[in-house]
Amino acid sequence: MKWKETDFNAGIEKITAVLLYGPDAGRVDEYCDTAIKKLEIDKDNLFALDADDFRDKQDALFAESCTPSMFGGRKMVIISGAGDAMTSRIAELIEHSGLCATVLVCAGDLRTGSLRTYFEDDKKTNVAALPCYTDDARALAALIRSELSAAAGIKQITPDAMAYMTAHLGGDRAITRGFLTKIALYVDDKKTVELDDVEKCLPDTGAVVADDFFYSLTAGYIAQTMQALDRLLYTGVDSNKLLRQLQMHFKKLQVAVVDGQLPNLFWKVRDKFNMAMKIWPASEIDGVLVRLSELERQIRTTGMPAEVLFRDFALKLALRANRLSIKRRN
Repeated sequence: MKWKETDFNAGIEKITAVLLYGPDAGRVDEYCDTAIKKLEIDKDNLFALDADDFRDKQDALFAESCTPSMFGGRKMVIISGAGDAMTSRIAELIEHSGLCATVLVCAGDLRTGSLRTYFEDDKKTNVAALPCYTDDARALAALIRSELSAAAGIKQITPDAMAYMTAHLGGDRAITRGFLTKIALYVDDKKTVELDDVEKCLPDTGAVVADDFFYSLTAGYIAQTMQALDRLLYTGVDSNKLLRQLQMHFKKLQVAVVDGQLPNLFWKVRDKFNMAMKIWPASEIDGVLVRLSELERQIRTTGMPAEVLFRDFALKLALRANRLSIKRRN
């Protein structure tokens, strides 16, 4: 069956297995941590393995998962990097009559396939699927207000400070929460978050360069796009993280184009985003989001360097944006 976040919080103690999938790896980790705490899983009863371990150590896993714990309590198995090729064996584990563990299956941005079909089947009441998508701007702003209010009693966030945070956060829930904890400690008793506070807590030039990359790309500035990307890759920024952030950027652009309204943005990037809204039709954005999901699959399955694949893709997107810009001017 299909779950929402509220279903997870209410039902994790009653379910046998959950599929956690989507581009937000931090949110997947957060759900795993929540399950461990709610079910009071002892570290000796927790077994985490990736797709390779699952393939190579299946006999040992089945034996361990179907044997009652020597220490008492329930066991938990967390399988990361899952894909459709593993569906039948995962189903065999879940449906084993002697299973003594809760099973969390963690995957990337899965399209509908055998794994999702198995977990989303409404006829199966012991399994569920929960998507883990990145926060959109509205949900991210709500999260920021909620976390800062709970952590430090913060009552007010200036518009520029909120715009800066929503521009730089949201691609990964764990990173977002870590930053919000940092800023809550920084402002302490002030009760108001201003732009200067945010910049001091998130001052890294990498964030500024990332802005330059995303907003230059969608505005069609080819040279600026590739220069910013080369700087990011040179400093060791993970291509997979950039891919997830680029997905979020295009989703933000998609909402803005459909609504016809410029969102609340940091002033330094407002003009480029406004230009992107004028040159990108909604149909083109839909196509980009599909190709980004396909790129994620290629990175995961082809064995080619992620940096090479992502750089080539970014160049093609910047060229396309540039052509759309020229077409609009003519």
